[in-house]
Amino acid sequence: MSDCLFCKIVEGVIPCHKVYDDDYSLAFLDIHPCSKGHTVVIPKKHFVNIVDIDMETWGHLSTGLKQAAARVEIVVKPDGMNIGLNNNPVAGQAVAHLHWHIIPRYYNDGGGSMHSIVRMPDSGDVAALANNFKS
Repeated sequence: MSDCLFCKIVEGVIPCHKVYDDDYSLAFLDIHPCSKGHTVVIPKKHFVNIVDIDMETWGHLSTGLKQAAARVEIVVKPDGMNIGLNNNPVAGQAVAHLHWHIIPRYYNDGGGSMHSIVRMPDSGDVAALANNFKS
């Protein structure tokens, strides 16, 4: 048995409140929610972060993520939602198992956009950085 918290949830050792479940992905309510309906979506196979995932699982997981978001939208009827992942501990990844957060948003909830997560005063010259991505 794995020591990974999310693998234990997949194995049924630790219970969860399922939102969506298929052969490749599992979505469940976060036990420390940021808002009503906060959902975590994981691949059933263990990957530490987004760089580790294989393309076949990625394709299936995107279906699970979309289906989970649709279920959240139907059940809690938010005004919007943020969908994102924390990739590695410096970015806030607390469980070393790839996972997305679906965070329902409501008018006047006090939250911000993805751009409000971090603001580095000197983020560099975008045009100069873009040259490093050219192949």
